[in-house]
Amino acid sequence: MSRLHDYQNSYRNIRLERRDGILQMSLHTDGGPLKWAAMEGSIHEQLGEAFFQIAHDRENHVVIFTGTGAAFCTEMNAAEMQSGVTAEAWYRITREGKDLVMNMLDIEVPIIAAVNGPAYIHAQLPVLADVVLAAEHAEFADLAHFVHGVVPGDSAQVVWPMLLGPNRGRNFLLTGQRIGAQEALALGVVAEVLPPDALLPHAWTLAQEWAAKPQQTLRYTRIALTQPIKRRMLDELGYGMAMEGLSILPQR
Repeated sequence: MSRLHDYQNSYRNIRLERRDGILQMSLHTDGGPLKWAAMEGSIHEQLGEAFFQIAHDRENHVVIFTGTGAAFCTEMNAAEMQSGVTAEAWYRITREGKDLVMNMLDIEVPIIAAVNGPAYIHAQLPVLADVVLAAEHAEFADLAHFVHGVVPGDSAQVVWPMLLGPNRGRNFLLTGQRIGAQEALALGVVAEVLPPDALLPHAWTLAQEWAAKPQQTLRYTRIALTQPIKRRMLDELGYGMAMEGLSILPQR
């Protein structure tokens, strides 16, 4: 079983703090909004490992998943992006990509996403939470894949058609469409839209209400709710990652 003190300070892009069984994980780069990266040791690797530790820590009763500053994630970290991808490097990325999603779904307590601003890169992660809260200025888009010539095969191809419907979801992935917070609310992607300064306090209020419930109820409910999503990921994630890898090979 994991203990918070064993992993709390293990991730340079993830700040972890827990109070009364509620674990808040805040993504960041140098204390500001997260810049996505995929080199060894980057956030791409850290998240899967962190989700694993969180899932195996029985003292976590509810998880709040959020970003830092005015954006959730809108940029790539150029200093941590791989210039060329070898077969060995793609194996690592594929393994980490599976860990990212499957280890998150293996967390057997409810997750609240507090989307603190625009989420343009791996926006499918916060919307996989059980309840998604969004700041008024939040936007959702996939600006890391098809618009840059890469297959959206790392779970985006599962999550967005699942949430938006097949046609709207494919349009979202193919066009780089940005969905604002209010539209996301109308589409059922988020549960509530709040002023930025009210976002985390509301997430904590909800988390405190949940944490007061019997632990078996919290855990078994989460297991029941994630089972259908896990099944889809098992069927589709590996194939999608393979297609994504093929798309980044040199094109004739």
